[in-house]
Amino acid sequence: MSTEMLTYLFVGASFALYIYIAIRSRAGSTGEYYVAGKGVHPIANGMATGADWMSAASFISMAGIISFVGRDGAVYLMGWTGGYVLLAMCLAPYLRKFGKFTVPDFVGERYYSQLARVVAVVCVIFISFTYVAGQMRGVGIVFSRYLEVDINIGVMIGMAIVFVYAVLGGMKGITYTQVAQYCVMIFAFMVPAIFISMMITGNPIPQLGFGSNVVGTEMSVLEKLNGLSEELGFAQYTDGSKSTIDMFFITMALMVGTAGLPHVIVRFFTTPTVRDARKSAGYALLFIAVLYTTAPAVASFARINLLNTVSEASYKDLPDWFANWENSGLIAWTDKNNDGKIQYHPGKPMEGKPQFTDERGANGERLVANNPTANNNELYVDRDIMVLANPEIAQLPGWVIALVAAGGLAAALSTAAGLLLVISTSISHDLLKRNLMPNISDKQELLAARGAAAVAIVIAGLFGIYPPAFVAQVVAFAFGLAAASFFPAILMGIFYKRMNKEGAVTGMIVGLVFTFSYIVYFKFINPGANSADNWLFGVSPEGIGTIGMMLNFAVSIVICHLTKAPPQEIQDMVEDIRVPTSKGAAGARVEGEAGEPARA
Repeated sequence: MSTEMLTYLFVGASFALYIYIAIRSRAGSTGEYYVAGKGVHPIANGMATGADWMSAASFISMAGIISFVGRDGAVYLMGWTGGYVLLAMCLAPYLRKFGKFTVPDFVGERYYSQLARVVAVVCVIFISFTYVAGQMRGVGIVFSRYLEVDINIGVMIGMAIVFVYAVLGGMKGITYTQVAQYCVMIFAFMVPAIFISMMITGNPIPQLGFGSNVVGTEMSVLEKLNGLSEELGFAQYTDGSKSTIDMFFITMALMVGTAGLPHVIVRFFTTPTVRDARKSAGYALLFIAVLYTTAPAVASFARINLLNTVSEASYKDLPDWFANWENSGLIAWTDKNNDGKIQYHPGKPMEGKPQFTDERGANGERLVANNPTANNNELYVDRDIMVLANPEIAQLPGWVIALVAAGGLAAALSTAAGLLLVISTSISHDLLKRNLMPNISDKQELLAARGAAAVAIVIAGLFGIYPPAFVAQVVAFAFGLAAASFFPAILMGIFYKRMNKEGAVTGMIVGLVFTFSYIVYFKFINPGANSADNWLFGVSPEGIGTIGMMLNFAVSIVICHLTKAPPQEIQDMVEDIRVPTSKGAAGARVEGEAGEPARA
């Protein structure tokens, strides 16, 4: 069976499974739609959390960006992993004990303010739409290559699939769909990694292969990469171009941003008890570690394969995978010196994305209309294809290539569904039910949630069709916005009784506006100024969320001490959330540690 037919079979079967699960798990109430009825087993919730958190950025783009930038790409690995530990240990159990549906619900109740709730909803929408853009972009990339459709058509197909199981099943359907998606995703990531590790190092365990010698040489994988990079004029793979301060700020922004991501936090509201929330956090960390400890090895193997295959190679002698990805618009070659060979050297890549014409060059290559500016580099490679193209570059069997396609779609769709659910519940529950239309029935609220999800999917599709950057970079912006807005409000809401509504609301607004403005200025308004010479304190847009977080903390603390302290019942509620055995005023509204029913 051809690779194309295998891809249709694998992708079609996985989609059928997701839709079947959504139909069987259809939500019949707002409790099931928002938090799956709080009845998800910790292991299932851990797998669903892993799938929700390991987005297209983790599956598709993280290894891709590490493959291209080497040491600098480690910020994504360290930041996202460290952030999940922070979330699991310091925030998740307390938020679960509070017992509400959404993060804006917590913010609104903790800060006894409808304004705080509305600001939190705005933050959710900003963060979630920024994040979901990367997921829909990932869906489009997979479809464009493996099913040979335009990226925009691929995004639309992804929208339709997410619409079915997100709108129909709600959190209940999404949770069990994400369990299946995690299994598909991790299998798809590990199988080619094991194959390629065996081919390059002779070791079947990628994590160990990463530290082993390349077959037939006395050089380690990293030594081999450093040598290949230097031969082509690149800096050593293990060298970095980012300053230490920028590395620190990006890592911190990703870390605290993870702890403030609303679609991850809400996962811990779905377990029966607080103890189960802690257990599911531990399971999720274990499931996530499988992929994250493998990513550096996959990145290195992909880079070795790419350099060995294309550098100084004749275009006519290239294997089929190059033409396949060229047809998808994600690789481009311009023969500047007319020698028929690919010159892959340091230099400014093509401006924007390649705009292919219908014409063919003298060597049979597809010509591009937007030729690159003057430099010696003839090759454009989209970073986001490295994980997806790696099995083809290594000439693995067709079923492995098809499996990777299904895994990439699973990664993108699982996170997209979680984000869209968070957007819809924030609008229906926090904006309508708890603010603008408090008298609507449960049925009307559920209908509003599904309608909001449908609208959100359309907007998310537009973001996917017109993405502002590479998948990992887009997601990094979302983490920065979460770090600057939600994280301080949530952390102080749990651990600082004196924090009041005035401080929290002002801090969130300042943090969000500052971070969003900085990103928009350097990425959209004046991208030509996007360099270390013009950045504030040398901090890039990817790391500016850390400064936004600091501003949020500073403004919140100053304002809260200049205004009236929170009411005593709010302070008692904070005590009850923090101390499991407390019998404070909030005890009537939340579950106890053992998960006993809430008292009337």
